Amino acid sequence: MKSDRMSRVYKNILKYLVITVAAASYGAGISLFIDPNNLAPGGVSGLSIVVNRLIPVETGTIYLIINIPIMILGVWKFGFKFIISTLYTIFSVSVFTNAFSGMHPLTSEPLLGGIFGGMLAAVGIGVVMRAGATTGGTDIIVKCLKLKKPHLKTGTIFLSIDAVIICIGGIVFGNLDTVFFSVISAAVTSRVLDLILYGRDEAKMIFIISNSSEAITQRILIELDTGVTHLTGTGAFKKENKQIILCVVRKQNAYKVEEIVKQEDASAFMIISSATEIYGEGYKSYYGERL
Repeated sequence: MKSDRMSRVYKNILKYLVITVAAASYGAGISLFIDPNNLAPGGVSGLSIVVNRLIPVETGTIYLIINIPIMILGVWKFGFKFIISTLYTIFSVSVFTNAFSGMHPLTSEPLLGGIFGGMLAAVGIGVVMRAGATTGGTDIIVKCLKLKKPHLKTGTIFLSIDAVIICIGGIVFGNLDTVFFSVISAAVTSRVLDLILYGRDEAKMIFIISNSSEAITQRILIELDTGVTHLTGTGAFKKENKQIILCVVRKQNAYKVEEIVKQEDASAFMIISSATEIYGEGYKSYYGERL
């Protein structure tokens, strides 16, 4: 019992250390790259930057205030246990954002600010979400939407919400270039976030119809150490039964399957298509990865 209790304490300490580092990454992205270049690439942080130009309150503080009603929604949907770590994250992001704002910006070039700021923000959001919390704001709204639409990708939902805030930022700043650079930053954040949460899953799904299906199957199993499924089909013209090979391989291994088929049966019929969401043994766990 004591050992289990110590293990839980250790895991919680590690969790909050990870969240703290991630919050620092988020705050640095906002204060050292995005905010000083007058960009508002979406999210509560982007909205906070816009409001900061209208009232004399620090961006980090505004971020904290805007999150209050959203946190109430979070408590209602996910309970207090979930919200404790999120409260800590929001407070940490607010503190780091204000702290970094006192430092000299790392670039005065809006394009670089948007790209590198978006990357740091995405790293912060992604790591926090993997730790079982959120950075508040649209993170909670996204989690609520995911309850209703679990098939939607997190980064895609973020991008949709960001579009609205970017438009508001463009109106306040009165600069069309700012809108374009903010869009770039939001796109970078979306892409990097999906990579952190879902990984580089790209794979190839291959269907093979051949008279040498057994030989091809054995070579794929042995040489590539990947699973193969046999499907049964019937040719519409000759009404002959055909054994169809179905396999999914990492993108970098697809050419090896092509070589095997070419060597075993140069006249084989083969269909190759891209697969970007793969769950199961050797790939992602459905329940563990659906954030």
